[in-house]
Amino acid sequence: MAFNEETLDRIRKMLFSKEIDFSEKKMFMGVCIMVDDKMCCGTHISKSTNEDLLFCRISDEDYREVAGRDDVLPMKMGERVMKNYIYVLEHGFQNEKDLEYWLQLCLNYNPTAKSSKKKSKKN
Repeated sequence: MAFNEETLDRIRKMLFSKEIDFSEKKMFMGVCIMVDDKMCCGTHISKSTNEDLLFCRISDEDYREVAGRDDVLPMKMGERVMKNYIYVLEHGFQNEKDLEYWLQLCLNYNPTAKSSKKKSKKN
């Protein structure tokens, strides 16, 4: 799983400064930040471009607002576009103000986001 440790540290520092309780989970070929046991954001390095990407889980309204930007790509699993998820390209979160903008969109959506269903254990 390839990810940029510096980007992950920047995310951690920002969440610590906002006193957000979070955990980290290795997934999506990188690291996902979980807030209230829900996927919030994360980072990984693209296999095809070798670019550091920030992935964000945001509201429908915010998705529509940012979808046309040159620093945003829809997040896909195969050919399927993932609802409420985007990738932000490196140039879109280079400075702290930009990173904070994206993380705040994620944090704003998190309380209303659906939690992943826990898989039940079979006896």
